[in-house]
Amino acid sequence: MQKPRLSFWQIWNMSFGFLGIQFGWGLQMANMSAIYGYLGANADSLAILWLAAPVTGVIIQPLVGQSSDRCWTRLGRRRPFILGGAILASIALVLMPNCPSVWMAAGLLWVLDGTINASMQPFRALVADNLPEEQNSQGFAIQSLFIGLGGTVASALPWMMTNWFGIAADAGGNGHIPNSVRLSFYIGAAAFLGAVLWTVFSTSEYPPSDSGLKEIRERKFDWTLGLGDIFALVFQLPRRMWELGLVQFFTWIGMFSMWVYFSPAVAKNIFHAVAGTPEMEAAGAWSGFCFAAYNAVCFIFSFVLLWATKYTGPKLMHVFCLAVGALGLATVPLMTDKYHLLISMTAVGVAWASILSMPYAMLAPALPREKVGVMMGMFNLFIVLPQIAASSLLGFALKHFLNNEPVNVLVLGGASMGLAALLTLLVVTFEKSGAEPLPVGGGGGH
Repeated sequence: MQKPRLSFWQIWNMSFGFLGIQFGWGLQMANMSAIYGYLGANADSLAILWLAAPVTGVIIQPLVGQSSDRCWTRLGRRRPFILGGAILASIALVLMPNCPSVWMAAGLLWVLDGTINASMQPFRALVADNLPEEQNSQGFAIQSLFIGLGGTVASALPWMMTNWFGIAADAGGNGHIPNSVRLSFYIGAAAFLGAVLWTVFSTSEYPPSDSGLKEIRERKFDWTLGLGDIFALVFQLPRRMWELGLVQFFTWIGMFSMWVYFSPAVAKNIFHAVAGTPEMEAAGAWSGFCFAAYNAVCFIFSFVLLWATKYTGPKLMHVFCLAVGALGLATVPLMTDKYHLLISMTAVGVAWASILSMPYAMLAPALPREKVGVMMGMFNLFIVLPQIAASSLLGFALKHFLNNEPVNVLVLGGASMGLAALLTLLVVTFEKSGAEPLPVGGGGGH
């Protein structure tokens, strides 16, 4: 089917929900370690407490991807999953800063991460479904804009509450989460749901053919929920996906190390803070500001990628960006002032822009169009499995090999990202798959 060109505002409306999804991811990434700290968790237990995030990604992404490939409702194919995930994620965002204990927060993280994944996975497929090939670049640029903007604002919200609006009137700690964090999560919940509602009700989807609709209606309920078909697809994955999977494995160990241990490293090495003091809240707010900084760099550098990859190709560009990000993580221990950390975060932002896009650009030509939803969900396994490994092992490594210094975990993460840069050089540059290239853009998350 020849798809008609969409106007700028149609593409804008279709991508606007990414802004809300990144509010959810940004608040989670920047604040969960700090929330665990406020509730009394020790540094060496943080990694295992984050285990919920990657585990839910393993389960949710392939199932939702395949389910949205195989359904059609009054709201369309992708939008019911997008809307349902957004409603549940917004509820979890409201509840999270009111948790009275570490284990309740960890349980809610399972819900939050799973519902964000459920909303985000069909969003990628929605954009791929609706855009004609000649508008790929424009659609990708607008997606990148909302991803970077949403992550920037969400990560900085607690810092903004404190420094712009004077909201913070307490220090946190001893089981109490500061008002600045609490209000930020409320704002994030409203932004998440509002942005997704805008996309759901301003965007339409192409209906299936009569034969396709008949097949959907006649399909019997699968008691395995599609898991049997998903497992069978493992043996059909293109070679390029396996090669990129190895790159993703070491890339995401680096990113996960930063998400979990950057906040405690800043609190200990820069602010010399202990729980229950104003310095602890200041450290958490500055960590969020640093996360906002790397998202802002990601937003700006995404447009550089659109121009530069015409000359370098996605492979060499990804090698360069991962190497820059590795240096950013590895040099955090050298920073003696909180403002110096912004140098490291600038480097991480360059890598993050590439992580969100270049692996998908390399993978897209190898995927069959009729399986894009499920295969993109399966590709997510190469993101979440390293995070499961890191969640299980980083706490032990911190306690027994890294002198209980969270900043040493960041150095380890930088080394892992540097290895990913080298492995990118081994990815095949061309694979004749017979598949039509797909307009696939990245998104934050697990």
